[in-house]
Amino acid sequence: MTKLEELTALLVNEIDDFKNGVEKLEKINDQLNDTKIKMDLSEYKTILFSHQKEMTSHLKAIERFENRFNNKINQAKIYPNWAVVVFIVVIVISTVSVSYNFIK
Repeated sequence: MTKLEELTALLVNEIDDFKNGVEKLEKINDQLNDTKIKMDLSEYKTILFSHQKEMTSHLKAIERFENRFNNKINQAKIYPNWAVVVFIVVIVISTVSVSYNFIK
């Protein structure tokens, strides 16, 4: 009988230890459920704010370049159509007259 009593005592002790472990886990689980994690976003906000400033300055630089480019295009000296036509006609006439004089 002593062996049976020892085994039952050991089994009771193991059950009590298991019960205590479960209670501790339940307490930890309750603490975890009650714990709220707060994220510190201030560093990310400053990074995003500085990036937004950079993007704004780049956008302004691109707009300035576009305006200068458009002004240069508008101020460019482009020959009018009548000047090109006159130039071609003069070349054709001079080519014809040279070839006519060369044939004679």
